Amino acid sequence: MVEHSGLDSQCLNKYCHSSSSSSSSEQDKKMFTKLKVSLSGNYPRKNGEILSGQYGTNLLLLGLAMMLAVQGDPSVREEHLLALVTCLMILQLIWMLWYILLRDRQKNTRTEKDVHATTCWIRGGLTLLAVLSLIMDAFRIGYYVGFQSCVSAVLGVYPVIHATHTITQVHFLWFHIKDVIQSFETFERFGVIHAVFTNLLLWCNGVMSEAEHFLNNHKRRLFALGFENLTIMHSEPDCNCTTSTCSLFSKSLFYLYPFNVEYHIFVSAMLFVMWKNIGRTIDLSSNKKRLATKTQGLHIGPILGLLALAGTIGVMVVYITNIEQSLQTHNSAISMFYIYGIAMLAFMCSAGSLGLLIYRVDHMPPDTSKNPSRQLDTELLCGSSVGSWLMSWCSIVAVIGANTNPPFRWTNFVYSLLVVLEKYIQNLFIVESLYRQQKDGEREDPELPAAPEIFSVTCSLAPPYNGIINKAYETPDRTCVSLENENEEEESRQVYGCPRKPSEVSLPVRNKVKQTLNIKRKVLKNIAVFLIMSNISLWILPAFGCRPQYDNGLEQETFGYSTWTTVLNFAIPLNLFYRIHSVASLFEVFRRV
Repeated sequence: MVEHSGLDSQCLNKYCHSSSSSSSSEQDKKMFTKLKVSLSGNYPRKNGEILSGQYGTNLLLLGLAMMLAVQGDPSVREEHLLALVTCLMILQLIWMLWYILLRDRQKNTRTEKDVHATTCWIRGGLTLLAVLSLIMDAFRIGYYVGFQSCVSAVLGVYPVIHATHTITQVHFLWFHIKDVIQSFETFERFGVIHAVFTNLLLWCNGVMSEAEHFLNNHKRRLFALGFENLTIMHSEPDCNCTTSTCSLFSKSLFYLYPFNVEYHIFVSAMLFVMWKNIGRTIDLSSNKKRLATKTQGLHIGPILGLLALAGTIGVMVVYITNIEQSLQTHNSAISMFYIYGIAMLAFMCSAGSLGLLIYRVDHMPPDTSKNPSRQLDTELLCGSSVGSWLMSWCSIVAVIGANTNPPFRWTNFVYSLLVVLEKYIQNLFIVESLYRQQKDGEREDPELPAAPEIFSVTCSLAPPYNGIINKAYETPDRTCVSLENENEEEESRQVYGCPRKPSEVSLPVRNKVKQTLNIKRKVLKNIAVFLIMSNISLWILPAFGCRPQYDNGLEQETFGYSTWTTVLNFAIPLNLFYRIHSVASLFEVFRRV
């Protein structure tokens, strides 16, 4: 005991004689505790993001593996793939119904909303695409009824589940897509990411079916022009149809595929924004809904856009009717497509450059507030450009190295260069518009009538608060009317912020700045409208059969049939998505101007 006490005394004398040492050790412990909390505070959230993200990625890869097996292994058939997709849709249906019922039971509890997640016009457009998808499901059911004696029951169950899935998902998009989930975060992450990748898988399935259809059509055209040794895949059942409409249903399906494909890719993007918002703290200062935008001053943009749309329909009809004719007519149809495309792309480059020039003249800092929807728009816009860029550079290489000299050789070269340049300019214009910080005067639509002011700039000259200002706030117009004489009226307008009589003194500088600002806005709105309709036009052409990359033969001669077909199967779906996504982004630009 004595020795122990002696050791304690030595210890105290040796190590604990300084009070500063003990205080510093306590500070170190506090710092370590704070560091530990900061490192592990977001751990459950990050863990849920990583786990759910990996789950969704592997789900998509499983579906892609099944699709590739359907194309290469006769033992894996289409009904096996459809059975997998049907099971995934049923799981998503269960989750969506559970979420809808849960929110309905908690309707008295306030749920945070991200107003930037989507807009009414986007949901309206998706509803239209969903209706066309439902029509496609009806055609699938009719096709199954005609061949039910010799096809698998999965071909009948799939469209029924898909239609139910579509209706439920549209309801979910209208009423819950803006929700910022704060409870059951890990479980909800898996539910939302399952919905994201289920829609991506449905998109991939539609893209592959559409590519197979166009590839068969391309082989038929080559066979009609004298090429032989071509294998055309026939997907018709081995029995006769029991109704007279099977052929109609089968042919109509492929005209509805583009709408179904765009529906699923857009839904997956919106659900991904919802997944990113789970557990997020909303910044109330930037989470404000913008007022509706007026359409005054729109003349040149809509007129040029309608002309582009009308020309597109004409080119499409001529191309489809002439591409399977004689070789001379075939080449003329391809040349016409490239000349029209060059004119369209040149106008689009000019419009985008003019918009960028306006932005360069008016210097404004970028908006750095956090906005997952805007960030995803930018990433999808630049990422989907890769497909058409790859296709364009392959065409340029093929034109330069070609041994033949068809009449459309150099128009193909110019068209491919303009595709690259146009996407450069349009991407920059859209991104700068979305990330542009607005002036105080631009935060609300300048064309909307201004609300009456409550306090004027001279309110600091008012006497101390005696209740009068509060009455003016409640009924400012009535307070102003009740004043007795003109002098008191003029004096009170300064205090209460009542509307002044129009001054006879002109303000030329202020009016000139405002007029210049309105001219810039009108020009930018016309540019946005023209680009919207131009992108719709450039989406229509490849979506409904105008694909000269299949028909001109230059790229196929340079890269080989298999390699070029693989490039097109990758690039064309991305290009279609780029065009329709650009329409959505440009409409948001139109609203922000």
